[in-house]
Amino acid sequence: MIKLLTTLILFCSLIINAQNFTGKAIYKTSIKSSFSFDEDENSTMSDDMKKQLQAQLHKMNQKTFILNFDQKTSSYIEETTLDVPKPQVGGGDIVMMFGGSGNASIYFKNIKEKRFSNQTEIMGKRFLVKDKLPEYKWELSSETKNIGTYTCYKATFSKEVENKNITFKNGKSLKEIQKETIITTAWYAPKISVGNGPGNYQGLPGLILEINDGKKIIVCTEIILNPSRKVTIQEPKKGKIVSQNKFLEIQKQQTDEMMEKFKARKGLDLGNGRSIQIGG
Repeated sequence: MIKLLTTLILFCSLIINAQNFTGKAIYKTSIKSSFSFDEDENSTMSDDMKKQLQAQLHKMNQKTFILNFDQKTSSYIEETTLDVPKPQVGGGDIVMMFGGSGNASIYFKNIKEKRFSNQTEIMGKRFLVKDKLPEYKWELSSETKNIGTYTCYKATFSKEVENKNITFKNGKSLKEIQKETIITTAWYAPKISVGNGPGNYQGLPGLILEINDGKKIIVCTEIILNPSRKVTIQEPKKGKIVSQNKFLEIQKQQTDEMMEKFKARKGLDLGNGRSIQIGG
């Protein structure tokens, strides 16, 4: 009887601890830029200008995110910083202006209810994207590797995507769309028994610590479990409510309009106070 009672107390304790389990994970992201410059003898851009532009684009594509999570929900928020505006380069050939709007995207997930709410912006307009979480057909592997102090297991899934490559030639931007099948590789830690991860990734038997889809790499650099400072997870409420499909439709429309303006004005407004201008 005493042994049974001890086992029951231990089991109840584990349930309570699981319910109160919280954590904070820091992720670094890196995205491969789709901008390229063709060799053109009539181009007004020097090699140094191209290198500086590529360096700035590379920097813009490197970001830090914080995932606050418990057993059922999470919020994924970008760590925002204000960049110092860059001076004019090359006598008016390239002007690059950077600055944050201060309105970071908030991606909230409810794993139990299989839904998300993403508070984000397009060209300064705020949206609240609400929809079901994507279902990934993960293929689990026995392959392992260490990320920090955690032994992680490999999982993959494949899907067909459209890639948009933008090339500058003769002072004009050319957009090329190609379809390809990409394989996304995840590394998850079963020791952290939370079926969650960065962005919209989830559905594995452990916290995802690394994601690589060939163009974007997301790596966890720090984990704090049950931090002394209480983790607050709140579902975002602000913005025009739209579905994921509607948001992608609006996003595509805005991108097409932005590229048309770029062709006409020799400049590109990247949103959130960021822009590139070529040709003074």
